[in-house]
Order: sequence, then structure tokens, then C-alpha cells
Amino acid sequence: MKAIVYTEYGPPEVLQLKEVEKPVPKSNEVLIRTYATAVHSGDCRMRSLDLGGVSFSQRILARLILGVTKPRRPILGLWLSGEIETTGKKVKRFRVGDKVYARTPDLQFGAYAQYTCLPEKSIMALKPTNVTYEEAVAVPFGGLTALCFLRKGGIRSGQKVLVYGASGAVGTSAIQLARYYGAEVTGVCSTSNLELVRSLGAERVIDYTQEDFTKGNELFDIIFDAVGKISYSKSKDALRPEGKYVSVVASGHAKMETEDLIFLTKLVEAGKLKPVIDRGYPLEQMAEAHRYVDQGHKKGNVVITVGHDNR
Repeated sequence: MKAIVYTEYGPPEVLQLKEVEKPVPKSNEVLIRTYATAVHSGDCRMRSLDLGGVSFSQRILARLILGVTKPRRPILGLWLSGEIETTGKKVKRFRVGDKVYARTPDLQFGAYAQYTCLPEKSIMALKPTNVTYEEAVAVPFGGLTALCFLRKGGIRSGQKVLVYGASGAVGTSAIQLARYYGAEVTGVCSTSNLELVRSLGAERVIDYTQEDFTKGNELFDIIFDAVGKISYSKSKDALRPEGKYVSVVASGHAKMETEDLIFLTKLVEAGKLKPVIDRGYPLEQMAEAHRYVDQGHKKGNVVITVGHDNR
């Protein structure tokens, strides 16, 4: 099978298209023929091992886990959508032919390939029936992350929620999910993304190049930093007395569950959550996709077409 392989850390050019051995599922695994995957900033950090913002000890630990001199796992990629081709004899939740989307287990990666084996208990669900594989793979990373942090903030109807970094993969999902829960949403983004953020349901959109939301008179029940670029100390003056500040960087890891992916599936099928795709690339242009994501200006998601079935 074809896969994107990297044997050293570095710039996007280290990603090479190679022929590798097709995996064989264990008794508790399914073999998925991958039709689409996605590129997020985390993939780029793993590729380059550029872990800006973490301590020296965390950098050392990351090298020990990921590989000291070269990557332990040569195929990157956490998110995929595709069709189950084979199931192990102990698998009960899924059948051959099921159309699914999923997350590979932590530190296993492997989604940048035509085939991937995943344990049945992975974060995996039937994909929404009303979207393509490319659209489906644009849902879970941003959706699950936003859902987790909005819940940490105690999201509920009637609140005022501010989403900082509203045009990214997490931000575009956070706007739609906060609206689903009945909140009044303010999105903060750059000039070029104002219309996108407004179209997703934000009642008010702030251009951070022109206005500092902390200098206004409006107070929020939740301030959600969806990109990890503003601190609590900077945000606190814009919070109500009982308000919550949550951040993808400062508020711990996003806990992801299969039940939540199924919840997102229902929202997509009901038209309450729409995948946002900035650009799409074929598998052969993975390096170009990484180069684009490295720039830090993507809107929503960057998706990769691995196969050609678009049902």
C-alpha cells in the first residue's frame, strides 16, 4: 500500500510517499481502507518536533516517547475516514463495509496511509450519512476538542460565550456547538475570516487586528481560547464574576470519547454542525499540505484525499 513516511524530524520535505506493507488486523481490530485524513497543527509539531511553549523536561520526555534520534512511528496521522475491509474474529461493534470515521490511538498514528488497523474500542463511529469522507474527517478533531472545553466551561443556554481563534478547526466547531446549546456567541478572528465566522452563527464578530475584546464593556460567561494564544490574566477583566476561562493549552487535554463522536454524527446529520474545509490535497501532496498548515492561517480544516470513493 501507499503511505506517507518520515524517517527523520524536520520540515515538510521529510514526508515521502512510499510503498509499505499492508497491515493485518489482530483479533480485536478492524482494517480500514482510508479514503480521507486530515492535517492539523499537532501533526506538524510531531513531524518537526518543534514543541514551542513546553518546558525543557517536556521536550526530553517527548523525544523519549516519539523517538530520540528518529521517529518510532514512521507514519503520522491521527484522524481518518474510510470503509472497513476486514474485521478480527473478536470484533462485534463493526462489520465489513461499514463507513466509519475515527481517531488512531494515542502515539500510534498511522492515518497517512491507504490502510490502517484500529482496535474496535478506538474512538470510532459510523460516519454521518449526509457528508463525504472528506467532509466527515473535518468534523472530529475540532468538534471533540471544542465539545470537551465548552463542557469544562459549563456551557448552557442563555450564556454569553466568546471564542478566540474562531476561524480554526476548533473555533469553527466551538461557534456551532455553543449555538446548539443556546448560547450567544462572539467570535474573535482576523479581518479575512469575519464573514466565515459570522456565517457559522456568531452574533458578533471582533477583528482582533482592530479591536481588543478585553477593552470593551461586554462581559462573558465563558471565554474559550481555541488556539492557545491568550492567557487568563489577559481575559479575566472580560469575564463575569462566575465566568470561566478555558483554553486548549492551559486547561488540560481534551478528553475524547466514542459517545461524543456519535453525538457529533447526529448533529451533522441534523444540519446543526457543518464541517469547515479550507483546502484539500491528494495524498501525494502531503508535504504541501503541511507547509500550508505550518503558516498558521488555515480556516477550519485541511483534508487529504487518500482514496477515490466519495460516497
